[in-house]
Amino acid sequence: MACVLQIGAGGVGGVVAHKMTQNREVFSHIILASRTLDKCKVIADSIKQKGLGEIEIDCVDADSVESMVALIEKYKPKLVVNVALPYQDLSIMEACLRTKTHYLDTANYEHPDSAHFEYKEQWAYDTRYKQAGIFGLLGSGFDPGVTNVFCAYAQKHYFDEITSIDILDCNAGDHGYAFATNFNPEINLREVSSKARFWVKDENLAQNTDLKKDTIYRKFEREEKHFSLEANTQDLKNEDYFGGQWQDIAPLDLMKEWEYPEVGVKNSYLLYHEELESLVRNIKGLKRIRFFMTFGESYLTHMKCLENVGLLRVDEIEHNGQKIVPIQVLKTLLPDPASLAPRTKGQTHIGCYIKGIKDGKERTIYIYNVCQHEKCYEEVNAQGVSYTTGVPAMIGAKLILEGKWGIGVAKIPNNADNSDMPKGGEFQGIDSNNGSGVWNMEQNDPDCFMAELNKQGLPYVVCEIDSKGERKILEDGRK
Repeated sequence: MACVLQIGAGGVGGVVAHKMTQNREVFSHIILASRTLDKCKVIADSIKQKGLGEIEIDCVDADSVESMVALIEKYKPKLVVNVALPYQDLSIMEACLRTKTHYLDTANYEHPDSAHFEYKEQWAYDTRYKQAGIFGLLGSGFDPGVTNVFCAYAQKHYFDEITSIDILDCNAGDHGYAFATNFNPEINLREVSSKARFWVKDENLAQNTDLKKDTIYRKFEREEKHFSLEANTQDLKNEDYFGGQWQDIAPLDLMKEWEYPEVGVKNSYLLYHEELESLVRNIKGLKRIRFFMTFGESYLTHMKCLENVGLLRVDEIEHNGQKIVPIQVLKTLLPDPASLAPRTKGQTHIGCYIKGIKDGKERTIYIYNVCQHEKCYEEVNAQGVSYTTGVPAMIGAKLILEGKWGIGVAKIPNNADNSDMPKGGEFQGIDSNNGSGVWNMEQNDPDCFMAELNKQGLPYVVCEIDSKGERKILEDGRK
């Protein structure tokens, strides 16, 4: 049906390629490209061994716009699926603009020299994408991605107004090593070691009275360090945004013991995550939104030790006459996340805990997915963290190619005040050119995406939680 060019051959890239080959009626011609051709070959060989046919592979420098343009012009795909590093988002987006090719990614842009990520520089492409008549889909992973769709689905079917959202991310898997990360170590550790933040519009909710102070990560905390943490954006502040305020919290300072259905109670830490930035603009009535991720004592203790000696630094230092970035050295020392796949046992659990109003009454809805690491490996040679990111990327691509999302398809306008948007993003969220432009996940109709989750290996559960904490299942995609 369509030619697709995929950039990136890491753990997530392997899942995306496998899942596309399972849907050949849509993905008739697949090209997988990466800086490292050998990684592409491993994925292509696995696909062939599983009886899923063949894909083409090629080499590209995704940091180079010219290299990307040449590759796109060589194959003339209908869509570029970007599962490379988030540092490369802008160069790939620019190449798609120059060649008038549709674009999809799973994570927003992050500057390589600063542990800071936001949509602003990608939203700035909106006007140019509209003028070119192309569609850009941002954040089609799980979180961001599926979590955004969960919120849009809840807004459409279960609420008149949503007042608060807590996004919960739990990896209850065990890979057997003392310390490793389940996706790119550099990206993972930059994200977790940076300051946390949440958005709030209601002063009463700003106190976070349901949270408590961490006692594990700070066990080895010292006021003074032998180096500066400025490069890790540790300066804490409150910042006005979209009628409310971002409030910064020290890294891993606040936590809560959340109960995850089918998994159990886990220590969950307040972090900042990119989907908050767009959901604030697109969910009606929102007064607070937060993001939590689970960490065990061993992970936190190792990470604090690495921070204390300076191995989480993202700035350049001099070593034996050469410039190195400590966190990149650490990435080299740690296991490749893809190598964890056959070792990892257990589950992931990601969901959205949503409170709001329906027919004048308060209600609480929880929408979640549980994924088994072992089943993921059996199907696509990946662990659950890669699987839960890769499957939604394929679904987003599938919907674009099928014409269910993208050009010629109605969006969910946010009627937002875009006066704070960057140049080029002034009309983001306004369907002014036949569905073209740059869009976040929750700005598209959620129903077809939710249906695909049940078909493609990530079935969801919707339950209502009453005032006593009792859960009633309203939908179960596994049945």
